[in-house]
Amino acid sequence: MTMPTEHLPEAVSLLDTLRMAIYHGELTPGQRLVEAELAARYQTSRGAVREALVLLSNEGLVTRERNRGATVRPVTLEEAIEITEVRAVLEGLCAAKATERITARERRELRSIGKQMADAVKANNIVEYSRTSQLLHTRIREIAQQATVAAILDRLRYQSVRYQFHVALLPGRPAVGLKEHQAIIEAVSSGDPAAAEQVMREHLASVIEALRRLSELGTSVMMLPVSGWK
Repeated sequence: MTMPTEHLPEAVSLLDTLRMAIYHGELTPGQRLVEAELAARYQTSRGAVREALVLLSNEGLVTRERNRGATVRPVTLEEAIEITEVRAVLEGLCAAKATERITARERRELRSIGKQMADAVKANNIVEYSRTSQLLHTRIREIAQQATVAAILDRLRYQSVRYQFHVALLPGRPAVGLKEHQAIIEAVSSGDPAAAEQVMREHLASVIEALRRLSELGTSVMMLPVSGWK
C-alpha cells in the first residue's frame, strides 16, 4: 500500500512520540487510537496522525481494521519469547562481525556505555538501565555494519520492547543483566568473533528465561507503569 505524502514530514516527527508512548504504557495494548484525540493530544493534524499510524502498523505496533480504526497491537509473551530467540541468532552474528571491525575509539565508547549502565544499576534507575542496555545493543549492530540485520532487529525490538522493560523490573535482574552486558563488551573488544557470538547468545538465552519468569508471575508485573520506575 502506498502511503500519501502530504503530511509525511509531520508524521515522521510524530512517529517516535507515539512509539515511545506505546513503549512506556501511555498508550496501552488493545487501546483504540482515535485520530482526532491523538491530534489534539499531540497538537498536530489528523492527516499526520493517520500517516503515523500507517507507519506504526508497518512496524507491527498498531493494528488497523476497516471501519474499526486503529488499536495498539498486543504482543503475547509467547511471541516475545520467539522474537528473542530470533534476536539471539541475529545479534550473535552482529557481535561476531563487530569484533572484526571495532576500533579503539569504539571499544572506549562501549566501555563508557557499560559504566553508565553500572551507575544506573547502583542508583536503582531501571529506566536508565533499560536505555543503556538498548543503546549497547544498537551500537554493536552499528559497529557490525550489517544494515539488513539491523533493519530486521529494529522491527523486532519495536514489537517486544515493553516486555524488555518488565524483565528489567524482576528482582535482581538488573544486576544479572549488567554482568552479562559487561561480558558482551569485553567479548566484542577481544578480537574473538566466536566468543563474542557465544556471549551474546547466552545473554539473550538468559533474557528468555526471564521472560518465562514473567509468564509464571502472570499479569501483576505487566500492569506496572514503565514511567514510574526509578
